[in-house]
Amino acid sequence: MVGWLKPTSKDTPVEEIRDRYLRDGYVWIKGIIPRDEVFDIREYYFSNIAPTGMLEPSSNPRDGIFNHKLDPIIHQGLGATPEKSHESLLDAIHASPEYHQFLAHPKLREWVRRLTGWEKEVILKRGLIRHNVPGSKCPSGIHYDQLFLRGGDPVFVSAWIPLGDCPANGGGLMYLEKSCPLGEQIENRYRERQEQDDMPPEERVNAFNVHMGELGHLSHDAENWAKGDGQGKTWLVANYEAGDVVFHSPWMIHASSRNEDAEGRIRLSSDVRFYDEKDRLDPRWTRYFFYGDGI
Repeated sequence: MVGWLKPTSKDTPVEEIRDRYLRDGYVWIKGIIPRDEVFDIREYYFSNIAPTGMLEPSSNPRDGIFNHKLDPIIHQGLGATPEKSHESLLDAIHASPEYHQFLAHPKLREWVRRLTGWEKEVILKRGLIRHNVPGSKCPSGIHYDQLFLRGGDPVFVSAWIPLGDCPANGGGLMYLEKSCPLGEQIENRYRERQEQDDMPPEERVNAFNVHMGELGHLSHDAENWAKGDGQGKTWLVANYEAGDVVFHSPWMIHASSRNEDAEGRIRLSSDVRFYDEKDRLDPRWTRYFFYGDGI
């Protein structure tokens, strides 16, 4: 089943915003970051990825229109299996000052503090920027974020940022309703198996160990997984706009939807994590992403 994610306006009382986050596992705040600044980073990304031929010839990188003559499977983004020759371009973008300046946007950090009540937040350097071209395999299978951050405590806040307008059929994130308790249950089962196998610590934090699924995900079949292991829960989708941010819990189960945008727009998004400076964070995420980092 599919339903709708509930938006929250910026002028909602902070107590209500916090209650929604604790109750639902997410809060989708409208219009946090100025639209022009979001489209600036979108243009930066596609200008730098243009040598792959991914963009429609003569199109504006700010629009991010996919070259319809290409095979979408060859042009999958981070989280799926991008072409080997594209990896160096993606590595350079992930380490760029332009990208990290955007992730440290003062409006975003202000909202993290407002949501959590932290005095000072720590932003993890390992931010991730992902594209999802029309017709490709979804770049993010079903997962909860703690799967990939087991080296730290499950107390961080994730921020998912659509880098451009993204309608419900445009390949944005979908969230499994009220799924935080289920995420914790699944992780506890993994932990029990790891203890039974007497796994060394470095394997226990590995999202790709022998007990895990393809690419560390729970599944890539959203419909059937929700009916079975997902306990019949509903997937929640949304019409996201540039400037929106979704904050979600380490246990909130989510996945990318398929991009079926009629105009051929490539979904671009970024995700980044924040900890309270007092908490134990995952040290593997304190360096920039690069292909082959094993996380």
